[in-house]
Amino acid sequence: MKKILLLVLLCIAPVLARQLDLTVLRKIDTAIDLAIDEDRLPGAVVWVEHGSNIYWKAYGKRALIPKEETMTRDTIFDVASLSKILSAAPAIMILYDRGQVKLDATAHDYIPEFTGGGKESITVRQLLTHTSGLPEDVSTRPPWKGTETAIRLAAALKLKAPPGTQFRYSDVNFFLLGEIVARVSGMPLNEFCAREIYGPLKMVDTGFLPPASKIPRIAPTEMTDGVMLRGVVHDPTSRCMGGVAGHAGVFSTAPDMARYARMMLNLGELDGARILKPETVKIRAL
Repeated sequence: MKKILLLVLLCIAPVLARQLDLTVLRKIDTAIDLAIDEDRLPGAVVWVEHGSNIYWKAYGKRALIPKEETMTRDTIFDVASLSKILSAAPAIMILYDRGQVKLDATAHDYIPEFTGGGKESITVRQLLTHTSGLPEDVSTRPPWKGTETAIRLAAALKLKAPPGTQFRYSDVNFFLLGEIVARVSGMPLNEFCAREIYGPLKMVDTGFLPPASKIPRIAPTEMTDGVMLRGVVHDPTSRCMGGVAGHAGVFSTAPDMARYARMMLNLGELDGARILKPETVKIRAL
């Protein structure tokens, strides 16, 4: 089954002016309805926000197998690679704010076994900006389990480019960042994010390893090894790592993601909760 599409749109552009432009919203409706009719996705949730004006709508189906379920506005999605900006990246920046992580220190400084073939010179900043030179991912064949194994496999990889010379999107970058968070903070990435990000921001449906009570609201992704994944991360590497990784594994809703985006647009603060320093939000990538 095709993945459910989650659309979270935080609109501040002039196209919506002071009020939400119904003409623009109708175009969004039409585009999503057409995609559903053409079987390009089962359903979607849209959140468009400008000031106090919010357009929040569900379309189509949340699930098709084993039975059809109507999409609801509070559907919880496996947000896939958006996990990077909802977990490892802000967690690293929180530790940076506290002086516990340096952006130009090496990953090897925090993960001593991550070394060899030039990898010991890769910096935290290069991991964050996908300029480490690392390959896109590690192999999940033959099957393996555990974060320790993932780090060992990452250390065995050969660089595809010298660190700092090329942009190459890599999940390895971010599961290494997630491990740095765990080692520096002394707690697993999921616990750190829940305590330092999702809790303070009141992102009530966001996190890793969703509880059984939330399964009925979670959109399934696809059939894997004869099992429909629902509430279990779709990404194979994250699954091998137990569902908690810096590159994938977060589940969330449109309202929660809007709160996170609002915090970033407000330079690290929302409703009195300061997550990041304003100057940290403004840091240039390179």
